[in-house]
Amino acid sequence: MATVEHCLCCFEALVAYHERRKPMSLSEIEKSWAEYINTIDDDDDDDDDDKEAPVSSKAPQIPALRRLAAATLPSSSTSSSTSLATSISTSSTSSSNTTLQSGISTPATSIASSASPAPPTPVYESPLFVTWNVVVQDSDDDDDVSLRGCIGTFEAQPLSSGLPSYALTSALQDTRFHPIGRAELPTLQVAVTLLTDFEPAADAMDWELGKHGLRISFVYRGRRYGATYLPDVAPEQGWTKEETVVSLMRKAGWEGNKSRWREVELRVVRYQGKKEKLGFEEYIAWRDWVDGMRGE
Repeated sequence: MATVEHCLCCFEALVAYHERRKPMSLSEIEKSWAEYINTIDDDDDDDDDDKEAPVSSKAPQIPALRRLAAATLPSSSTSSSTSLATSISTSSTSSSNTTLQSGISTPATSIASSASPAPPTPVYESPLFVTWNVVVQDSDDDDDVSLRGCIGTFEAQPLSSGLPSYALTSALQDTRFHPIGRAELPTLQVAVTLLTDFEPAADAMDWELGKHGLRISFVYRGRRYGATYLPDVAPEQGWTKEETVVSLMRKAGWEGNKSRWREVELRVVRYQGKKEKLGFEEYIAWRDWVDGMRGE
């Protein structure tokens, strides 16, 4: 599945584009993030030992980011971080294909009920989608999001290059929207979805809401159509399966009578994919920490 580091990589690519600098690589981000969340772990340990102890100035204080970090705490320490300068940090105040390593159970491990679960198998290449949203806080202090750009590929991509590439493509080349400008960065949230388990569906209803994404293709009056929805789209919109399929056909450009959609011969591929999302505030807190470790 997607990770926090994948989201950081997307934000880093977009921010670096606007700052006209070279972004940190995915491997650099992964190393710095591991050290960063160890800082959070160390700070929590200090709080347990001494409730009056001052909070480290280098430990992230954003609750959402601390929750993200707590979900990915490593079992061992890692190498030091790498940083590049960022100018946005001084002006902003705004804003996880996992395959669990099952292995073969042995007498020694099968009886150890307190053993830690096997870590996720690292993913280096995958089909992916990058989604940009604008976060709007409503009157009830709840965050609402609106789509700002979403582009991806069903062809497996090396994540080290695919993530930054599609982060920029989604932000700058989604023809439904104007390119994301630098002033919009503090309002953004990024979501990364790595796609897995592609399989042909028996028919347009052969899939599960909240589990599968859909990719359809069909020919209507001599013209070819195709479109996709990621697994989270239908639940977020509150659609039924039929409403999802009809909406997807509309998205592809079909203008037929929606009551007769079943007369269209659809080719349907279902797939899975869990996303991770991150807001600009969380990104910039990590980025400030990286710069602080370099004394910048």
